[in-house]
Amino acid sequence: MQEFDVAVVGAGLAGLEVARDLASRGRRVAIIDRKSNLADGVHTTGIFVRRTLESFDLPDDCLGPAVRHVTLYSPYGRSLNLESRFEEFRVGKMGHLYNTWLDRARTAGVSVFLDTAFQSLNSASDDESLTTLNLMTASDHWSLNTRFVIGADGATSRVASQLGLSENKEWIVGVEHVFTDVPMGGEPRFHVWLDPVLAPGYIAWLVHDGEEVHVGVGGYANRFHPREALDEFLVKMRKQFPLDKGQLVDRRGGRIPVGGVLPQLINKRGLLLGDAAGAVSPLTAGGLDPCLRQSQAAAVVADAWLHSGDAEVLKAYDGGWMRKKFWIRNGLRRMLAMIRSRWLMECGFYLFNTWPGRWFAHRVFFSPGSFPDLPLERSASLQAAISSQ
Repeated sequence: MQEFDVAVVGAGLAGLEVARDLASRGRRVAIIDRKSNLADGVHTTGIFVRRTLESFDLPDDCLGPAVRHVTLYSPYGRSLNLESRFEEFRVGKMGHLYNTWLDRARTAGVSVFLDTAFQSLNSASDDESLTTLNLMTASDHWSLNTRFVIGADGATSRVASQLGLSENKEWIVGVEHVFTDVPMGGEPRFHVWLDPVLAPGYIAWLVHDGEEVHVGVGGYANRFHPREALDEFLVKMRKQFPLDKGQLVDRRGGRIPVGGVLPQLINKRGLLLGDAAGAVSPLTAGGLDPCLRQSQAAAVVADAWLHSGDAEVLKAYDGGWMRKKFWIRNGLRRMLAMIRSRWLMECGFYLFNTWPGRWFAHRVFFSPGSFPDLPLERSASLQAAISSQ
């Protein structure tokens, strides 16, 4: 049976980044994903914010043009235009980006197992320090052994339940269509609708970056029918924008956890990462910056744990600390979820015409803040393990 230091379940950006990082540290790493081609079945719009673009080496050919403009709309058509002096957003060409990062991981020495579904895990029969992952392909069942498991397998993580770690209980559902060759004209812009009936607890959007147009809705699944809501929104958008002159190239959808970072993310057998860890902004539901920053911390902690065997090292990967950093956004998420009336949302929208309202909207969309970097330097055990390597 093949044996690895780390097995990563899920080859999204979080999984690919942590796998590459650990392999570059000399670890024997496997990454497992049920897809045969990572470009298939993309679930995210792929919006990268300014701080992510400044912090990570994202290939330019995997990104669309920069976006500096946002227009916010009320349920009954009032609007607020926002502009930043910085290049705030770029939309990733996610299929190309996934495959580019997969190549990086392979170059770093990661063993890649695509078209392979994770089924379960258990302690290895001959060595309790090892965990056996039970896997399935279209034609076979097989297993591998690993010293540590990383669950980067999405909002409904099977790894989380198998490891006995926290699981997401609150999420929204987002669906979108992606178009190319739409003659939009004007500056690249994000159009955002606040409508608690069409998109209960979240937003509807039209993202136009000069190359692609993404049209979508998101909300709590028990309060709307996502596909029907998207169809309704598309009818409205076709009256305002020339979507019919473009080409529909993709349909996307998926769950987005919005309950905040989960409290228990790690034990001696493994850890959770990205959507599986609830590492998504509770207010905006942005998850790409969190998953990349959390991947860096996860690689440091996992490597130190494998080197030292000191359980104190694991405490540095603290879901409770991360969760506390989002208390304001969690509160705003609760407020947004409570609004069910278009009339009430319309009244609230008037506040955006005030100076504090415009300031708040500008902060939500253009704040340079992002997912907090874990204060790993505060862990004496972790620093000792790193120093001894």
